[in-house]
Amino acid sequence: MSESSPQDTRTPSPPFGYARLCTLSPEEQLAAVAKFHAHQIRPNRIAYRLGVDIAVVEALIAGELEPERFAAAVASNRKQRYRDRMRDSTERRGTGRYELQQQIEKDFQHELAISAPPGS
Repeated sequence: MSESSPQDTRTPSPPFGYARLCTLSPEEQLAAVAKFHAHQIRPNRIAYRLGVDIAVVEALIAGELEPERFAAAVASNRKQRYRDRMRDSTERRGTGRYELQQQIEKDFQHELAISAPPGS
């Protein structure tokens, strides 16, 4: 049973959490992570899509790295998402539109409550 196997020519899988090399500058990484986080994408998925180190993504979200700038970027992206969703809801008419807008408003208020610092 000593068969010699041919040389394995497959490329190895990337490390867990990475799909490709990150070509973004640190400023662009912060903006991109904030945008994905505002759209409720999980941190490991953000790292996978962007190629950003998972430790950096988690540090940004936890507020350990650039807390003020990241929080401001996330808030800006959440407001933009809210405006986009409300604008898109105008395609509906009647009760469906009203209910969709109520759900969008509820989701936005929930996101604000989650991201608010404790005691405020």
